Amino acid sequence: MNDIVPPKQVKVEYETDTPVLYRVEDATAWITMNRPAFNNAQNSQMTYALDAAFRRAVDDDAVKVIVLAGSGKHFSAGHDIGTPGRDLHKSFDRTHLLPDHTNKPGAELLYTREQEVYLGMCRRWRDISKPTIAMVQGACIAGGLMLAWVCDFIVASDDAFFQDPVQMMGIPGVEYFAHAFELPPRIAKEFILLGERMPVARAHQLGMVNRVVVRAELEAEVKKIAANLTAKGRLGLWLTKQAVNHVEELRGKRSAMDAVFHMHHFAHAQSDLTQGNSLGGMDAKSMAAANKKRAGEA
Repeated sequence: MNDIVPPKQVKVEYETDTPVLYRVEDATAWITMNRPAFNNAQNSQMTYALDAAFRRAVDDDAVKVIVLAGSGKHFSAGHDIGTPGRDLHKSFDRTHLLPDHTNKPGAELLYTREQEVYLGMCRRWRDISKPTIAMVQGACIAGGLMLAWVCDFIVASDDAFFQDPVQMMGIPGVEYFAHAFELPPRIAKEFILLGERMPVARAHQLGMVNRVVVRAELEAEVKKIAANLTAKGRLGLWLTKQAVNHVEELRGKRSAMDAVFHMHHFAHAQSDLTQGNSLGGMDAKSMAAANKKRAGEA
């Protein structure tokens, strides 16, 4: 798939008008990705719907905790690189002070879009003033990592796994580059360079996951944590969250992410120049096939 195809040649067919579900229960907002047929692959339709849902939860003073979940078998297979709803060339009402990306030439198109929908939004979600919990089952791959990593807690089922395979595209990890903050540096290199699946048990051992339970008990465990948090004062929760986030910033998280974002887009541009495709010749089908083969060899 050539990512520099003009927008007028790209047909987008959404399978749903509600890519994100929202409900409030016991002072907890439940935000659920709702593209199970595509393993909750994140197109812009879903990403902007997530942003609206987070805003709704923040604006509601009755909500004290936010849970991010994925419907179906998997939490999220990552960014949408191959469904009928892939809307790379579609314009949306933007949430940052950035221009529309669809009329930009060459590498500027992806660079502008991903500042908006990937790096920018994830940073804002990480700084939400209320505690957030990612409820992860099954696959949490590439862009799915970004959604889990912005949350304050990750609670996972015992069949969950984590993976960033985008090195197959010649890219040094996903846009919200928190790898070396979520994992020890040498493990982060292994995670990205080899692109192998990390079982939930190892992710828990390394501190990337807070708790692991059998899938049947996953929601109950998340509700237990949420109940603990909702019993506490709103301001105290926010200040505690800010304190720990501030330590990460002192360790250089934001500046590191800025540097790697530019490396990420240099890699996209190199692929465009050498292969005419910003994804290094890969698409959803070839990535899925390579991941299944790798999982079988593991």
